Amino acid sequence: MIIKRIDVLSAAKIGGIIAAAIGLLAGIFMFLFSSLFGSMLGNEGGMFAAIGGFMGMILLPVIYGIFGFIGGAIQAFIYNVAAGFVGGIRIGTE
Repeated sequence: MIIKRIDVLSAAKIGGIIAAAIGLLAGIFMFLFSSLFGSMLGNEGGMFAAIGGFMGMILLPVIYGIFGFIGGAIQAFIYNVAAGFVGGIRIGTE
């Protein structure tokens, strides 16, 4: 079996979903660590750190998802061009 072409839009959607999931994980860690270190700063600093961590939990998946979508589309397009020259990837199945 040889993969000769990858649909650019479907690869971009999958890349965006995977990157958004990684962004959510990064946002959760950002929230946890900003809350932890914010508590060391006192009342005012801790509140700003917690708000920043919460915003990171919202913004990081969106930003990661957008760039993952763009990156997936670029990679699929480059694969399709390269597969036209070398013939694609050969996959062995049973």
